[in-house]
Amino acid sequence: MEIKIEYHKTPLGELILGEYDNSLCLCDWRFRKMRETIDRKTQTALKADYVEKKSSIIEETKRQLNQYLNQDRSSFDIPLLIIGTKFQKKVWNALLKIPYGKTMTYSALSKQLGDVKAIRAVATANGANAISIIIPCHRIIGSDGSMVGYAGGLNVKKGLLQLEGGLINNQLTIF
Repeated sequence: MEIKIEYHKTPLGELILGEYDNSLCLCDWRFRKMRETIDRKTQTALKADYVEKKSSIIEETKRQLNQYLNQDRSSFDIPLLIIGTKFQKKVWNALLKIPYGKTMTYSALSKQLGDVKAIRAVATANGANAISIIIPCHRIIGSDGSMVGYAGGLNVKKGLLQLEGGLINNQLTIF
């Protein structure tokens, strides 16, 4: 078994894209701190190794990412294979419901998920997201409205929020 991967350079940084069984399982920042952990988790869960190889799913992902980065797309319609715990998947599915151009705090997301005290668990799940941009973990901010933690770095997070119009004159728009 193999996970087809390609690297994709964007104006905000380089991504590693992965496809398994005709679904996108990886769209992550190539040089993030948790790279080895994310890669090991993905390969172990799928019992497959990375192989640099072309894929129609990856090509479509690159096309949609480029449209998004050119402000010609605000949502994605790529089949996803989300790999994680039941709780992580619950967090990531909630992230998919945050509208383009809006943000939400970790505490608001925890409350929405039914456990106000799960802020740290929500933050940990957010940080373990391996399908960045498409599962929009960049839309989660600190309770004081600050930009905190992002696998691609805070400058990338700021760039994504500016691109979406969620950051106007350095002020965040909260959902």
